[in-house]
Amino acid sequence: MKHILNPDIYDVAVVGSGAGGGMAAYVLAEAGANVVMLEAGPMWSAATDGDMFTWNYASPRRGARSKEKPFGEFDGCIGGWEIEGEPYTHAPGTEWDWFRARMLGGRTNHWGRISLRFGPDDFRGYSLDGLGDDWPIGYEDIAPWYDKVDRLVGIFGNRDGFYNEPDGDFLPPPAPRLHELLVMQGAAKMGIPVLANRLSILTKTHNGRPACHFCAQCGRGCATGSNFSSPTVLLSPALGTGRLTIVDHAMAREITTDQEGLATGVSYVNRNDMQEYTVRARTVVLAASACETARLLLNSTSPRHPAGLANSSGAVGRYLMDSTGASVAGIFPQLVGRMPYNEDGVGGAHIYIPWFGYDQQRDFARGYHLEIWGGRQQPGYGFMGGIHTVNNLFEDRPRGGGGYGMQLKQDYRDLYGSVVGFSARGEMIARYENYCEIDPDVVDKYGIPVLRFHVRWSDEEYLQIKHAQEASRSLVEAMGGEVLTPMPSREEGYGILAPGQIIHEVGTVRMGDDPAKAPLNAWCQAHDARNVFVTDGAPFVSQAHKNTTWTILALAWRTADHIVGLRNAGAL
Repeated sequence: MKHILNPDIYDVAVVGSGAGGGMAAYVLAEAGANVVMLEAGPMWSAATDGDMFTWNYASPRRGARSKEKPFGEFDGCIGGWEIEGEPYTHAPGTEWDWFRARMLGGRTNHWGRISLRFGPDDFRGYSLDGLGDDWPIGYEDIAPWYDKVDRLVGIFGNRDGFYNEPDGDFLPPPAPRLHELLVMQGAAKMGIPVLANRLSILTKTHNGRPACHFCAQCGRGCATGSNFSSPTVLLSPALGTGRLTIVDHAMAREITTDQEGLATGVSYVNRNDMQEYTVRARTVVLAASACETARLLLNSTSPRHPAGLANSSGAVGRYLMDSTGASVAGIFPQLVGRMPYNEDGVGGAHIYIPWFGYDQQRDFARGYHLEIWGGRQQPGYGFMGGIHTVNNLFEDRPRGGGGYGMQLKQDYRDLYGSVVGFSARGEMIARYENYCEIDPDVVDKYGIPVLRFHVRWSDEEYLQIKHAQEASRSLVEAMGGEVLTPMPSREEGYGILAPGQIIHEVGTVRMGDDPAKAPLNAWCQAHDARNVFVTDGAPFVSQAHKNTTWTILALAWRTADHIVGLRNAGAL
């Protein structure tokens, strides 16, 4: 393979263009640095490449999902758990489903925009229950950057003052929909709190971007820029400085280093011509996703870093985490056969249920929150696919078969929007034995060694999901509904999804004050190489049950500010 060296020397090379990479590039370019960004996928714009206004019936596939488009034909994300030519492997008896996005903006083109801050307890888990480790920073250390992210990106919510759910600088939240009012009534009977959701979707014009017009198709890419994605909010102004260069189709292979062990740049394979290139930079920022960043560091071996760059501790790849996940759904006679009415809103729930068990006796340590779904949004392929299991529930009719003709059409009209569901998202305990490493026997189609995963749930996660199942089922009953599925058994893991399915991967390159135990210091700077930083989810010491993007953005901004300070002081 031909190796081509870029003659330019940049101030900073950023690997990855998602939340962490986009924020680092934005802050550094605004501060005057010349930045080069490597993105494994193509350039992509929601305004010109997305399918925000495409009707499902415009396609013969009616928007159905596929292996290449696991969230539907018109989903904005290019990627998935399986990518042709980019395998990964597992150790026997373990599992991990690795979702990757290959496009400008990465997973910020796909996510649900749920933007919860970590709370004070989330940074000191070990001190509270003896599991995992405490972070080297506390909530007070990151709070100023959460505030800055709120003001730059825009987020709606309500200042509730709820325990360990810090409030932010919120835009007004949208009103609850009908089924969400039903959830609030049922939760009140059980004494369970319900809060206005906190989504990075604009409900007012904000920093030149218009308010959401309630098409509810956020997952397809927002052509108006009313929700958050890295290209819209971060990369566009960074490019406007004239100091950001984006190299697309660049599969990063390794970080190059000098004799002192400091980074000198990044080598990559161009996906179009399959040639290997190198960009040179004085500082390298990794934001390729927690697992991809670990892979890159482990593949960057040299005499000074025989176990991989920043890995003298042996902790790179360790403490891999994802959110736990399981769902419960119920059908509600109050919602059957109702008149259609306006259910406009954003592409996500307007309310959520925070973790409510802080003061309860329980047999697991860490909590979860419940995300709510339902209502009458645009139906796609397979909607109401289980209608034959429910169309007899509220009438004296034989069960099964689904029916046909006018009766079946009427059933669809009557039952559509009568199902409400709860999806638990819980905290996984950080454990040394859950990790990824380089598989010595497998390379991808670019010749880059791939990852092998070793991940298992523990009883902590199983018992937490059991609690979530029981609470959700009680909530359905309190709302006057009927649960649609039986309670999963212990042998079925209480319905817990495989690790990696929730796509909240964090850990692998954790921060810590002790270089013998953690690859990064409290500023996400490598202990072993002072000009290497990480700004994706890899530095997380714990996962919390909160969706991770808002914390990635805040940490990335904090790290980028630190880089600017070091550069100004001549320390980089």
